[in-house]
Amino acid sequence: MGRRMLYAWLALLLCAFVLPAARATPLPGDSVYQLQVPLVDQDGHAAAFADARGQVRVVSMFYTSCKFVCPLIIDTLRKTERALDADARARLRVLLVSLDPANDTPAALAQLASQRKVDTTRWTLARTDASHVRRLAAVLGIQYKQLAAGEFSHSTSLVLLDGEGRILARTDKLGEADETFVAALKAALAPP
Repeated sequence: MGRRMLYAWLALLLCAFVLPAARATPLPGDSVYQLQVPLVDQDGHAAAFADARGQVRVVSMFYTSCKFVCPLIIDTLRKTERALDADARARLRVLLVSLDPANDTPAALAQLASQRKVDTTRWTLARTDASHVRRLAAVLGIQYKQLAAGEFSHSTSLVLLDGEGRILARTDKLGEADETFVAALKAALAPP
């Protein structure tokens, strides 16, 4: 009887843990989610970059002490969202990853989210460590350089990812919604 019970438990464990993992769909080869990036958001919650798999999202990079370009990135994202209908807007997720992990603590991210009235049910402001910042920027095609005064010179790319983490579109247009980017967003967010 003891041996049968052992086999029953092993079969149960196999069904509960091994088979679901084997059935998980592997990421496409061109998915940026292949890059393992640990994130900590404005609320101090840890998550992996790929945890948003299954959701369409726009990703960009910024830093909280930026006074000019980064606020424009946020404003442009808002204008881009306003170009969507309410249903599409509700499905869209936005991720802003800090270029300055040394200073952009979860508290600093939360303060900026509050000041800029960011909807944190759909927008995430996050940080990772410096080595992952460099890797993430590289796969997203975002260039940056830290300047002597502690500021950053950086590109302003908004990058559209499909639910599998594939790059569908990008724009560097600031100040208003890029019509081509909005069209790509609408197509990505269209119900199946």
